[in-house]
This record gives sequence, structure tokens and C-alpha cells, in this order.
Amino acid sequence: MAERRKKVAVLGGGITGLTAAYYLQHLIQDQNLPVELVLLEKGRRLGGKIQTIRRDGYVIERGPDSFLARKPSALRLVQHIGLQSELVSNATGKSYVLLNQQLHSIPKGSVMGIPTKLAPFFASPLFSFSGKFRAMADFILPRGKIDQDQSIGDFVRYRLGEEVLENLVEPLLFGVYGGDVDDLSLSATQPQFLQAVRKYRSLIRGMKKSVVNPGSDSRPVQKKGAFYTFRNGLETLVEALEEKIGEASIIKGVTVNAIEKNVNDRDYTIILTNGSRMSADYIISALPHFSLPHIFSKYPFFEPLRQVPSTSVATVSMAFPEEAVKKDIDGTGFVVTRNSDYTITACTWTHKKWPHAAPKGKALLRCYIGRTADAAVVDLADDRIRKIVMEDLNKIMEITADPEFMIVSRWKYAMPQYTTGHMERLDKIFEQTKRELPGISIAGSSFRGVGLPDCILQGQEAVEQMLKYFHFDVKW
Repeated sequence: MAERRKKVAVLGGGITGLTAAYYLQHLIQDQNLPVELVLLEKGRRLGGKIQTIRRDGYVIERGPDSFLARKPSALRLVQHIGLQSELVSNATGKSYVLLNQQLHSIPKGSVMGIPTKLAPFFASPLFSFSGKFRAMADFILPRGKIDQDQSIGDFVRYRLGEEVLENLVEPLLFGVYGGDVDDLSLSATQPQFLQAVRKYRSLIRGMKKSVVNPGSDSRPVQKKGAFYTFRNGLETLVEALEEKIGEASIIKGVTVNAIEKNVNDRDYTIILTNGSRMSADYIISALPHFSLPHIFSKYPFFEPLRQVPSTSVATVSMAFPEEAVKKDIDGTGFVVTRNSDYTITACTWTHKKWPHAAPKGKALLRCYIGRTADAAVVDLADDRIRKIVMEDLNKIMEITADPEFMIVSRWKYAMPQYTTGHMERLDKIFEQTKRELPGISIAGSSFRGVGLPDCILQGQEAVEQMLKYFHFDVKW
């Protein structure tokens, strides 16, 4: 008698769910795995925050624009699909911090704002003499409380002082997490800081020892950039994954309302908002954290996820004739300190960082707006946002023309915040899920990493958990 095929449902068509579905479909086809796959996505398109606009020779990203080259999971996926020939790395150049109406180069050797080369740090006008002197206390301070989670702000403030935190570390980390450093969990976001102090006592000394390649530098100085994207945009990856998974295994426009464990305790019923029901032997959830307490309403251990905040941000991409941007700056972008009198939080000179993204003779600027304390700006009308952004840019760059076109991309509650105690809360939820809901894996940007490589790795690990659950002995 033939073995009954197992049905595996992947919930969510962002990059985590797509990765899980792709690797599983590959195993089904390559090794005749006895599994039927279905990917459920509430929207009419896949890819989540990965959205590329291709227009008049421009390649414009509405969400993330690249992924870190040094994290292997993303590159491994690209190579597995066969897209490596489409990759391009970023052009290297100076990055800046906007402080007191001036752009200052990020000191060479900074790793997420932590100085590892003292000469550039002492030469930097980002810090006063007393601020630099205070940072050197890191070499003599005791390790402090490193046996429990704390905020990044508390940790860096203790090790290096307020100026290094406010003028360098905070603006750099805000660009990654979109949150307040005094709320963000150190162990969940920058565990390498903790490891450095545990091993070397000094954060500066420990981070210097841990830098094994120049790609870790906040300001890339090597000829090859630290990031990858595709010459026709990141959505190239989404399109390839969708094609490989196959139309027959994807259902769009459906929203999961509830998941119930069946009486045999060996499979589940997925209830959709249109009233239809679907059974599954295994579920990989790649949904945002705030949806899980509702979907698993009978299981109170998901309730803490309701308290996990998410911030809203917007990106503003504007195209200009190159000659309209006066006072051109030698670099690829800047971040803005929290106490500066600007609404924008960062700006990328996209035509310099990614020369393929704009036609010759054109400038493409991408600005970011939205802070925890100023979330309302994201909801302003496009014309109002354009005025605010142009006023900010003209304080620095002098732009003599209106943009030829502008694209505003709003991401409401799209940045999950890994607040202090995040990993401990997750461990409890995952442990109870394993015990009470066997056959369910949880992954995605809400949990163990917000970057594309982190999400891709979580999708791959979810498939590995599924293989182990069914005792499938297969080779990847």
C-alpha cells in the first residue's frame, strides 16, 4: 500500500514563506518526497515588502534594496535557483552622519558604530574631546551586567558614553530596525556586542578582534561592496521563486482566520475568512506576529505577541536630472541623528550606490521618514511629504528643480520591534508551540531577524524542522 502523501501548508508569501515553499517544492520534485505543498497568501502578489518598480530605465525599490553579502543564506538561495549571474554589488563610497547641519564621514573602521580603529575615531568631528575620552573608558570598565538582556542604548551608553550612542550607533541601527535603541533588545539585535565584551571585556577590543573582513565596516572601503541586489531589482528573486514553486501550489487572495488541531492530534484544519476549510499535516507559519494570537485564539501562550510593537516608516524615491542636484557630495548616503532638526531619517544617493538603478544623466534619491515619536508623518499626503523632504534636502544639497516623478511607499506597522526580553519571550512561545502544537513551525521577520538573509534562513530551517518531524531522510 502506497504511503499517504503529507500535506504541508505554508502561510504567508513574503520572502520567508517563499523560501520555505521553494526548498520544499525542490525536495518534492528532486527526491520524490511524498508531500503535497500549498502556499497561502492573502494578497494578490507575492514577496511581501520586496517590491520593485521598473520605469523609464529606473529600477526603484519600494522596500529593501539589497542583502548582506557576508550572510550566506541569501547567496545560497540565489545560487540554488541559478540567479547568480544577475547579481550586482553596491558601489563603495563614503557614508555620512548628519549632525548639527553638517555631514560628517563615518569614521573608518566603525562596525555598526563601534570604533575599531582609534585614529579615525579621534579625528572625527562627530564627537567632542570629552566624548572621545569617555569612549576610551571602555578599555578599563568592568564587563557589567552581561548575564541578562538589556537595551542597546543602556549597553552602549555604559561602554562608550552618550555621544557615541547618539551620534553614531543610534542613527546606524535605526536604519536597520526603525526603533528606539533604549527599547531594542541587545541579545536579539546585536548579540556580537555581548560576545565581544564576554570574551575581551572591552567592546572596542572585542569588535576589532571579530572583524575578519572589511565588509563588516559600516563604511565599506573594499573595492567590492558589502551588499548584493539584482540588476533588474530584488523582485527578480520573488519572480523566480514563484515560477519554481509553480502556480498549482499557490493560492492568492485568501486570509487565514483560524487554525484548529483535529481530534486525532496529528493534523490541523485551516479555516479561511471566506468560510472554506483546508486540512494540513504540517504548517509553516510565515505570518507577522500580531496575527498569531487571533489565529491560535485557543492557545493563550501566543498572547504576549499582542504586546510586541511595530513601527511605521515610509520611503520617498525622487528622480531628477543630474544637473539639478547642486553641491554634489562624494558618497552614497547619510543617516540623521535623532536630535537633528530634520524629518528625514536617512537618504541614499541610489544612482551612486547602485549605478544600474538610474539612466545616465539622472539622479535618484531615496529618503526615509518615520520615527516612533513622529509616526504621523507617514500618513501625510504625497504632496506634503514631497515638500518636507525637499526642504530637508535643500538644507544640505541645493536641488534646483522639482522631481521628475516621486514614489512614496508607506509601510504601516511593518517593522517589528525586538524589545528587551525578546528572545526569552520567543523561547517560551516556541517551546509551548512544540509541546502543544506539534507539526507547526513559526518563522519570519517578527521573530529571529529582520534582514532578508535572516528571513531566508528561517524559511530554510522551517523546512528542516518539517523533515525531522516526518522522519524524512533526504539530502538537500
